[in-house]
Amino acid sequence: MTEQFSRQQPKTPTLGHRPGAGRDPFAPAAKPKNAKGTMLRIIKIYMQWAKTIFIAILLTVISSLVSVTIPYFVGKAFNTFHMSDRSVDTVKLVSILVILLSLYLVNWLLSFLNGFMTLRVSQKLVFTLRTEFFKKMQKLPLSFYDTRSHGDTMSRITNDVDNISSVIAQTTTQLIAGIVTLIGSLAIMLSLNLPLTLFVLLCVPLVSLLTKMIASKSRVYFKEQQRSLGELNGVIEENILGLKMVKAFDRQEEVTAQFKEINERLCESSNKAQVWSGYMMPLMNVINNFIFAIVSIVGGILSLSYGLSVGTIVSFLNYSKQFAQPLNSIAVMFNTIQSALAGAERVFEILDNEEEASDRSDAIEMKTPTGDVSFHKVSFSYDKTKLLLKDVSFHVNPGEVIALVGETGAGKTTIVNLLTRFYDADSGDIRIDGVSINRIKRDSLRRCFSVVLQDTSLFGGTIMDNIRYSNIYATEEEVVRAAKIAHAHDFIDKLPKGYVTKVSSATDNLSQGQKQLISIARAVLCDSPILILDEATSSVDTKTEKEIQKALVSLMRNRTSFLIAHRLSTIRDADHIMVIGDGQILEYGNHLSLMKEQGRYYEMVMSQMGKIIAS
Repeated sequence: MTEQFSRQQPKTPTLGHRPGAGRDPFAPAAKPKNAKGTMLRIIKIYMQWAKTIFIAILLTVISSLVSVTIPYFVGKAFNTFHMSDRSVDTVKLVSILVILLSLYLVNWLLSFLNGFMTLRVSQKLVFTLRTEFFKKMQKLPLSFYDTRSHGDTMSRITNDVDNISSVIAQTTTQLIAGIVTLIGSLAIMLSLNLPLTLFVLLCVPLVSLLTKMIASKSRVYFKEQQRSLGELNGVIEENILGLKMVKAFDRQEEVTAQFKEINERLCESSNKAQVWSGYMMPLMNVINNFIFAIVSIVGGILSLSYGLSVGTIVSFLNYSKQFAQPLNSIAVMFNTIQSALAGAERVFEILDNEEEASDRSDAIEMKTPTGDVSFHKVSFSYDKTKLLLKDVSFHVNPGEVIALVGETGAGKTTIVNLLTRFYDADSGDIRIDGVSINRIKRDSLRRCFSVVLQDTSLFGGTIMDNIRYSNIYATEEEVVRAAKIAHAHDFIDKLPKGYVTKVSSATDNLSQGQKQLISIARAVLCDSPILILDEATSSVDTKTEKEIQKALVSLMRNRTSFLIAHRLSTIRDADHIMVIGDGQILEYGNHLSLMKEQGRYYEMVMSQMGKIIAS
């Protein structure tokens, strides 16, 4: 294996996890470091749709107030019945019923409009954040991806953004509704009767005690459930990715047994977690019924002894039913909002990362680059502590082929990373056609290179699309011509759908060598003055390698070419060979001259090929 072109870290697998699946509503929330600042930033984003949000909040408040007044008018309706003379104030009853019907209709309409507007804003927020996030990813330097798990970055653009929209947008309106309902209900109850209000308020400590008790019990099992779920997903992913190895070494029974053991643990912890969390609503109903019974008894006593109207008692019975629910909802929502804010911080952390340095104001376009490349005392380190390259200097004339050899991690790929400005040198100067690359616009600079890496990258689409990736305006004839030069046409033509065969990065219907040939065809189609081949033939067989080398001879003609290879047989004909080691150029020359010196290059050739081939 050669040094990776972008020095990427291994990808961290993402677990198959649906946002909110199996989540404990009472578990300790992942708290944000700066909740106030994060919330203000989210509000600032929401202010893009300030008018819509203001209307939604207003509708929420009005809808909650309407809901609060309904039990009041229900009580008034009962007061139209006069038990003393067994009469009914029909006119008043009808008018109250019309008011109640109107309130129900208005409440339904307001809830519908509020839900519709909230949903639209939340989806717009998702769209905006994901777009900004993805645009930011294109502008971040490769050093960002070197130090971060790819799975974590993917989780931020999916799960965390979803949490911001679904939790912040929708839960906030529910929170407002709950608070308005509590305050409104309390105000009306106090105006109706103080003793009954105090009895209704008994539910507050009872609900708090119940929530605390359920949370302490369920939290342990939810944690175990998530831990087992993570292990299970890990086994599934390993088994899918390594299925050939599992079958090759006949490990199916062992893998199945391992899966069964973890699955049983997951089943057990899930059952216990769901059972304990399932106690919540039944016990809430017990509290509601208990308060309902107390209010009924006390209300009956007050009615008989102090003349309290039956309608007032009915109103209190309704309020006692709806008062406990917002308390529990608010407790859960505060916890959920904390988690969403923590997720928002993770998203903003990426959005606030420093982007690639922008082009200088005096940056120029490369009109017709010839491929003259020079390094002058270039030094570089990835971690800014240990230098990987130390005062490296060399010059390559247009059309020359230069090979970079050395041990893994010696800095071969780093040289081409600096040349393409995937990284900027700590010191020194790199020039193309006598112009410092820092004075060349990045997009213009990148058009100077055709690149073939050891690790092939195929994108979702057809083979034609993948070859055309380097030149989207190329005709089909030009694509086929490039494939023929890369010796890819024969195997592509034998595929059932030929050039319109669907492929992707995870496709398994092509061999690694065939993917490499497609990458080479892509570089051929690019037709740039500088060619970079980083172990470009490492994944093909010897026969195909020789055929590709013949094709590359014509491809490299009149192009400045940088070859990175561990198979030293592939670079014997290079104009210049640089042996890289200890951050410096240890040896420089062609194959014959370096062999005569009997230095590091000679030792590498002898150890790899043997005396007969080397001579």
